[in-house]
Amino acid sequence: MGIKIFQDMSYKPLHTALLTWFRSNARELAWRNPNTSAWGILISEVMSQQTPVARVEPIWLEWLKKWPTPVDFAAASTDEVLRAWGKLGYPRRALRLKECAQVIVDKHGGEVPDSVEELLALPGIGDYTARAVAAFHFGQRVPVVDTNVRRVYQRAINGRYLAGPAKKQELVDVELLLPEKDAPEFSAALMELGALVCTATSPKCGSCPLVELCQWQKLGCPSPSEEELASAKKRVQKFVGTDRQVRGLIMDVLRGADAPVPLSAIDVVWPDAAQRSRALYSLLQDGLAEQDDQGYFHLPR
Repeated sequence: MGIKIFQDMSYKPLHTALLTWFRSNARELAWRNPNTSAWGILISEVMSQQTPVARVEPIWLEWLKKWPTPVDFAAASTDEVLRAWGKLGYPRRALRLKECAQVIVDKHGGEVPDSVEELLALPGIGDYTARAVAAFHFGQRVPVVDTNVRRVYQRAINGRYLAGPAKKQELVDVELLLPEKDAPEFSAALMELGALVCTATSPKCGSCPLVELCQWQKLGCPSPSEEELASAKKRVQKFVGTDRQVRGLIMDVLRGADAPVPLSAIDVVWPDAAQRSRALYSLLQDGLAEQDDQGYFHLPR
């Protein structure tokens, strides 16, 4: 406990600066309403993974209006869920959410569990989402580490411009950074700073509340090494021309159809027949599309 208190005191200026900034600059996101349920928080976190919040918010609002509880969502049909997911990307997340809701109904009486361990046991819920729900809804002092938090931590504490590959150790490191009080709000502030100020490519250091405390600034803002730049470039996921893009185009056809569609309706979305066939087959394998006895394609029901 003595070590924790010492660390909390040593980071006190950082805590104060960041929380003060956050209370004046936090975006008014729909799920930050204090009345948002644990289910609402869980949905927002899953939807927001690798997706801008501006795209997520209107879909999240419609989703919660239609399925306000895990019980409601578990009873939804799969095609309805995939249509509602729209163009958020990674539609398998929608299927995993349906599995998650069913487990919440079957094992937790329809209520989202409050412990990190139980949350991690839910289908499709990983380290980040489990801790985000535990912190932002249940108010627990647990580290919530996403890409933004990792970047802010590496710059402000370790003096490195790039965060590097994700490591489990980061959960331990960020937990030591958390204040004893207001830890969930501080976690949200770290995320917000990374999203708005300490951005990946064009950090706005002149308006950063941590500029006087930032280790990267104290070291003279060193540039990353060629090796670090090469590693970061490899981790950037391109989209244009990939199977992911083709899968998305095929899903658009299926979501927009009122009835099963022939293969010819899919053939027109992409010129490369081999890639198109590969993408369609992967959708069938992932349970995101089905083929009927007549050879027509549709969303799973």
